Amino acid sequence: PCLSARWSSCEDKCPEKTGYFPDPIQCDLYYKCSQGQPEEKLCPDGLVFDDTNPNSARCDIPANIDCGDRTELQDPRPSPGCPRANGYFRHSDPQVCDKFFNCVEGVTNELPCPPGLIYDDIRSTCAWPSESHRTDCFNSKKDLLDDGFSCPDGEVIGPTGRALPHPTYPHPEDCQKFYICRNGVMPQKGSCPGGLVYNEVSFKCDEPENVVGWRQVYPLRHNLVQTLDYLNWVFVKT
Repeated sequence: PCLSARWSSCEDKCPEKTGYFPDPIQCDLYYKCSQGQPEEKLCPDGLVFDDTNPNSARCDIPANIDCGDRTELQDPRPSPGCPRANGYFRHSDPQVCDKFFNCVEGVTNELPCPPGLIYDDIRSTCAWPSESHRTDCFNSKKDLLDDGFSCPDGEVIGPTGRALPHPTYPHPEDCQKFYICRNGVMPQKGSCPGGLVYNEVSFKCDEPENVVGWRQVYPLRHNLVQTLDYLNWVFVKT
């Protein structure tokens, strides 16, 4: 029963008397060996056998397993949205890059990537477009706020010399307001607490005195500060 085109004996299928061992050609096929006798096993469609631990019969998605020369697979059992019964797959709409399908026994579940990321079907995970293996996802439309703001391209380097994960940008007309770009791509509006203004050098809300140009935006406050400083000086002198 152990003779076939790929095996010459039971010993070839079971290098040890007990354990789980891979087929040399088919990545989702393996053998459960007991007392040197092999029992053929097959991973669920879409998963492949992990041959790193002979004491475990573990199947996983292909992105997590190095099949090496084990290039063959069982015939697929596709369903709508699922090229195989199990696994992660790119969206069926080629224009949709920020969503993917999680298939479990042929049942399709649509899942979103975090803002700014796209699905990379080589690694079966979401990734930044620049780090993805896909070349068909660079024409996606940018999100726009009601005032027309959208997140600029490129990284923003913060005061520490590192790229900011959620960079902020000044409002063009109101120094107390600013924009936040979540993951660099999803714009949101922000505003400073009362009395503070946005500092585009430090990328945070700050005292107006520390922000260049605040006097032109808030002349009344500037005059009030000068008046209070003068009164404090008079009080100290007297």
